[in-house]
Amino acid sequence: MNAALEVQPHDSWDSFPLFQLLNNFLRNDSLLCNGKFHKHLQELFVPLVIRYIDLMESSIAQSIHKGFEHETWQPVNNGSSTSEDLFWKLDALQDFIHDLHWPETEFASHLEQRLKLMASDMIEACVRRTRTAFELKLQRTSKTIDFRIPSSVCTMFNVLVDAKKQCCKLCALDGGQEFSKQWQQYHSKIDDLIEETVTEIISLLVSKFISVLEGVLSKLARYDEGTLFSSILTFTVKAASKYVEVPKPGLDLADTYISFVRQNQDILREKVNEEMYIEKLFDQWYSISVKVMCVWLADRIDIQLHVYQLKTIIKILKKTYRDFRLQGVLDTTLNNKNYQTLRSRLTTEEATVPESDRGGLQGISMKDSDDEDD
Repeated sequence: MNAALEVQPHDSWDSFPLFQLLNNFLRNDSLLCNGKFHKHLQELFVPLVIRYIDLMESSIAQSIHKGFEHETWQPVNNGSSTSEDLFWKLDALQDFIHDLHWPETEFASHLEQRLKLMASDMIEACVRRTRTAFELKLQRTSKTIDFRIPSSVCTMFNVLVDAKKQCCKLCALDGGQEFSKQWQQYHSKIDDLIEETVTEIISLLVSKFISVLEGVLSKLARYDEGTLFSSILTFTVKAASKYVEVPKPGLDLADTYISFVRQNQDILREKVNEEMYIEKLFDQWYSISVKVMCVWLADRIDIQLHVYQLKTIIKILKKTYRDFRLQGVLDTTLNNKNYQTLRSRLTTEEATVPESDRGGLQGISMKDSDDEDD
């Protein structure tokens, strides 16, 4: 056996099946287990096992670096090509070392700790690289109402979801209770990192959605009383109405925004794998949307809304409420304080619209049923 191992190339692992064959025979025989030959076998293979793990760690680290450099973020199974490759390699390495059934308890424990620590470090690197890629991708996307969540962004989301699931398998030790306590803090650190990262990317995505809403409100602000645009519009309409019937501003802006919300909701539902995170995102998206509209109206507390502003905000608010309710947002969130304030203000504004301007509302009213047809 010694002679056969000596002629093996330095980085050849063809001898591991020999170890498994002999070790399985020896460890299952009470007379031979941990005997002279068994211990000699272990001494011969300890350096090989350590070197194998060293090389695999280096190889996996390089594959992460190169993989994320060229990652296309196309969906592959539960994540991306790089994340799938990473988790498969870590799992395969742990299975391989486990299947050696190392007989000496202390060294077996050392191997397990080493592999779990390696997995934690690799998953941390994966999570951080995904977080960076997510932010860069969002920065490059459109800031207009035409924005639709790219498939790649959903893939990044799913990489983090899968990382959390894989962490439970690849980073948790199988040792005794005392053993587990020693690792609980480190394992919790990885879990916390993943949760913090998911929270961050949800906030980034919601901020993107809110920036679109703010753009819509910015367009509506041009109709504020006293602004140059509003004065010119009023003068032009009054002058022209003496000769022809002037069409009222329509609901194109509201309809386009509602389509933006619905289509992005559908994309998230279809392509993100974790229901809990989708619910968290929708809750945050709805709450901040209502808050932003509430602040916008509060800034106009001393002026009466233009009829175009009023009907647009009413339609956006009602459809937002309806759509997020259909997506599972709870009533306690839907009917929050900001929503109640909005509803009260818009109802008052509607009641004070002059009779001559009511036609401009085009039938839009806070009194309409939330179950109205689109």
